Amino acid sequence: MDIYRALKILPIKRFQEPPPRVAVIRLSGVIGGGSPLRPGLNMKSLEPVISQAFKLPRLKAVALVINSPGGSPVQSHLIAKRIRDLAGEKEVPVLAFCEDVAASGGYWLACAGDEIYVQEASILGSIGVIAAGFGFAELMARYGVERRIYTAGAKKSILDPFKPEDPEDVEKLSAIQLEIHESFKNWVRTRRGERLKNEPDRLFSGEFWAGGRALELGLADAKGDLREVLRGKFGDKVDIKPIGDQSGWLRRRFALTGPNVINGLLSDPTSDWASTLLAAAEERALWSRYGL
Repeated sequence: MDIYRALKILPIKRFQEPPPRVAVIRLSGVIGGGSPLRPGLNMKSLEPVISQAFKLPRLKAVALVINSPGGSPVQSHLIAKRIRDLAGEKEVPVLAFCEDVAASGGYWLACAGDEIYVQEASILGSIGVIAAGFGFAELMARYGVERRIYTAGAKKSILDPFKPEDPEDVEKLSAIQLEIHESFKNWVRTRRGERLKNEPDRLFSGEFWAGGRALELGLADAKGDLREVLRGKFGDKVDIKPIGDQSGWLRRRFALTGPNVINGLLSDPTSDWASTLLAAAEERALWSRYGL
């Protein structure tokens, strides 16, 4: 058969455009430095993940899956700002999906999204600033324990839990908290705009709400899970691409990361027990505020 005749009878396949792609970044856990055994969400660990997400070809959107009770306001700001900077640079929309909780710093991260989606039982809000600790001055006095501390600088030891509370120290802390709170409020106002219900005394009181009420207050845009929303926006064949830690399963499972990990093994198994236990207690306290 003539080669040209053969080519004519061969079926011609239509070129199929590849499906749209959405990068997914999971932001789960307490925001901050963490510890070698319990790493937190921070700019250092998330920068490669965020950058990789916005570099994908055929990218139509970036989705943030958020499950965080909050933590460091500085790290919350740095992470959210990096996401917004790249979203503007790449002209890619960002969609935020709140799971169990997106409160305090977790809601700060959610506001990096152009749209925020919730579940009925998701917890949102807690737009405030908190500091907590313990006082041991009376306990030490009862047992005859003397506190010895030496500083250069009159205010170097403010809020020392082993000394009686000083009203001037509390006033100083309150001023710092108010400044951070104002920054948080401005971020929420900038990102949510006219979608916020005009109840500033309530919205910014530190109170938090379940998903349905959060919608009414303008803290979120709609109910929906990741796949449901993405398929509705980009079609059933949308390519959902998770971006994140690609290290081995055991390394991820036991969070073996940080300066005291060599070749996946702890260089000193006892050196970080105390800090890890303290971090775990603080993390537990953050989650428990929201009934989790």
